[in-house]
Amino acid sequence: MSRILMTGATGFVGLPVAKQLVEAGHDVSCVIRTGREEALEGLNAQVIPSPDLFAETPEWWARACGGVDMVIHLAWYAEPGKYLTSDKNLACLSGTLAIAQGAVRAAVRRFVGIGTCFEYNLTAGHLSVDTPLDPKTPYAAAKVATYTMLRAWFAQNNTEFLWARLFYLYGAREDARRLVPYLHAQMAKGEAANLTSGTGLKDYMDVQEAAAQLVGDAVGGRQGATNICSGTGTTIRALAERIADQYGRRDLLNFGARPDNLTDPPVVLGIRPQETE
Repeated sequence: MSRILMTGATGFVGLPVAKQLVEAGHDVSCVIRTGREEALEGLNAQVIPSPDLFAETPEWWARACGGVDMVIHLAWYAEPGKYLTSDKNLACLSGTLAIAQGAVRAAVRRFVGIGTCFEYNLTAGHLSVDTPLDPKTPYAAAKVATYTMLRAWFAQNNTEFLWARLFYLYGAREDARRLVPYLHAQMAKGEAANLTSGTGLKDYMDVQEAAAQLVGDAVGGRQGATNICSGTGTTIRALAERIADQYGRRDLLNFGARPDNLTDPPVVLGIRPQETE
């Protein structure tokens, strides 16, 4: 079993990852924002508070990483409706580089970072780790810049490096402003859910399944880029109808009430690396 330092353990993806690591018997320490300790109540993990983990120095991170085998860095600014264009992506980028410096100084064996499917040229539709990168937003560009720098930094320091690109996730503790919670809320209230045409085919995956896939790649030794994805496509229409059927209220689905995003590709499907080998 490994001694693992995590960031983002209180988050939508991070908490199920932390729980699965602890359940597997790993010794987990979590760097979290000061005042958020209650979010990890009941989790058998050490808590390391920080007022702003992206503002900590490499020296701070070297101390935090002392004796650690692996860092799993999930923290990043991700407020719905704002994160794609926010200048906070720059702080996340620079802060992540400080974490990487500290990890190398502490002789951490392995570092796992979290990327996004938006790093890719999405017009390819079916996205493998060999698909060219072509970020279109500050968020995606910051992730690509982080991946590029960390890959080179860790290679010259003989540190194992995994970069896990997440696709479309939903599930427990999801922000209420996102699609699936919105649909559940509207159905429960008996109110119409205003949607786009819903024809886009996307790679949707439950966050618990994604966490299991991520943990498997992290502790299994895979290096380089990987896709955390289902490999199967679901249209927004089909997803919405499946949720509406739980309430017997397909009549509340108002497709076409919102304009389609003309820059949104019609197909975004992930391919797991082993499927390309």
